[in-house]
Amino acid sequence: MSTMPGNKRPKLDAQSLKALNRAQPSAPPSKPEFTTNIDPTQQSDAALGLSLPPPKPPTQINARDLKGLKYFNLINPLLEHLHECGTQRDRAGNRILHYDQYAALVLLFYFNPIIKGLRGITQASQLERLQKELGCSRASLGSLSEAARVFDAEPLREIIGELAHKALPITVGKEAEALRGLTAVDGSLLPALPKMAWALWQDDEHRAAKMHVHFDVFKGAPMDVTVTHGSGSENQQLRNMLLPKRLYVIDRGYAEYQLFQDIIDAGSSFIGRIKDNAAFEVLEERPITPEAKAAGVIRDAIMKRLGTEHHKNVLKQSVRIVIVVTGKTDSNGQPDVLILATDCLDLAAELVALAYKYRWSVELFFRWLKCILGCRHLLATNQNGVEIQVYLGIIASLLISLWTGKKPTQRTLEMLQFYFSGWATWEELQAHIEKLKDHK
Repeated sequence: MSTMPGNKRPKLDAQSLKALNRAQPSAPPSKPEFTTNIDPTQQSDAALGLSLPPPKPPTQINARDLKGLKYFNLINPLLEHLHECGTQRDRAGNRILHYDQYAALVLLFYFNPIIKGLRGITQASQLERLQKELGCSRASLGSLSEAARVFDAEPLREIIGELAHKALPITVGKEAEALRGLTAVDGSLLPALPKMAWALWQDDEHRAAKMHVHFDVFKGAPMDVTVTHGSGSENQQLRNMLLPKRLYVIDRGYAEYQLFQDIIDAGSSFIGRIKDNAAFEVLEERPITPEAKAAGVIRDAIMKRLGTEHHKNVLKQSVRIVIVVTGKTDSNGQPDVLILATDCLDLAAELVALAYKYRWSVELFFRWLKCILGCRHLLATNQNGVEIQVYLGIIASLLISLWTGKKPTQRTLEMLQFYFSGWATWEELQAHIEKLKDHK
């Protein structure tokens, strides 16, 4: 390699080279190679300090979180007859988790905010104090999963009937007397996982269970419930659950003339909204009283026939139509008008309108049950297990109503949860309940 004449490097002898090395700073020690578990696709975010923090470990449950178990001394007698249910195939007698214990653990899930799911129930069941109070041993995830399949949900539905019968009216007066037995009926969906093949609804990716609830308006409490897949017929469930001496109030999703007749044949009455384009033939127009007019009633008439000529033989007795203007507008900006059908010929028109207004109470109960009590978080994937959870949620609501003499509210549930978490004393909980009873 040739070099330019003026660019020759000077030659260094050994003494000069040694002096030069002493003058240069020593090289810094090499840093250890940095290793990371971050995915290569996330390296740029990590370099910018944008990597996600590590997931929080699950909440550890200890005995201090489960201090308030005295109320379960009141619940245990209610559940004790379930102890031997589902043990018929256990010929060896080695079953560890029994039905009453499983039910008590699920109720604890509702009443204690620290327990958030099956794993929380499993961890809580390891605590000595809980085992002593509930008479159970540690419940593994496998045991809880098996329990949701082995134990029949129907006995819990019978308990709902017993508790609902004990509930006292929280609303009294002339209107409550005139509308005695008023029962709001409706269904509500519980979102389900795609793998829950039984929970048919929209398609394979959108599945749901549906609970069908009968709600006693003046007791402020549910009186019966069933669970089906999301596409389950609400009309058929109402037909299967009919009782005598009830006044059923239903929306237009139940507008089936044969169902109206089935309600009457069961010894009950109905007030139901029918479709805006429903056909009918008037037999007699009735005068509108000032009270009815103030309630928004614009028409009250006894029908010669409800429905088309095809339906003339479905209803075997007279019914009436009461048309009510709500003062609101519908989605099209038109005045919202209710066309209500009923077999209650002697009931004042304004009370017919009021009864339908009370139908909203079942919608408020759905909000309480799913959003506040937490029933929408499903603990099981099979239908029987979902039924057990829904029935126990209804039982929890009824227990709160019986303990307080009032409809369950978020404040009361919070106070119970404070107690079951050990933050409130028994005396403070009792003071809260007494305050509710004194409040009129």
